[in-house]
Amino acid sequence: MVHIKYKILLVLFLISLVSSLVLSFIPVPAVCDPGVGCDVVKTSSYNYTFGIKNSYYGSVIFLVISLLIYFQIKTPSERKRKLINLGTVMGFMIAVYFLYIQQFVLNAYCKYCIIIDLSMVAAFVLTLMWWKK
Repeated sequence: MVHIKYKILLVLFLISLVSSLVLSFIPVPAVCDPGVGCDVVKTSSYNYTFGIKNSYYGSVIFLVISLLIYFQIKTPSERKRKLINLGTVMGFMIAVYFLYIQQFVLNAYCKYCIIIDLSMVAAFVLTLMWWKK
């Protein structure tokens, strides 16, 4: 049962990784219609933290946590479990923040950002459901 949880988490984090890579390395006009939705989000000041694109942070973080989950499946440990839980909780909090920004500040949505954010919400719910198991 525990392996199923981590396999589902791995899929969710890999989906987020792919979406982050798209946002990181594919030019804005290739993934977003000009002046609406995704373009508005990607060209806003909220797309950067400390001068670095958020998608770059996401790519690295999702890769690291995906590898951590993979190794947890292969050789489980309490330390890895705690790190995965911590990453999932932090990812959820960041996702809620970015959903708030898209809804109430920018009034625009990036489809790739929404995929990432909803994946983190799902990962958080799954982690809560199986927190002690």
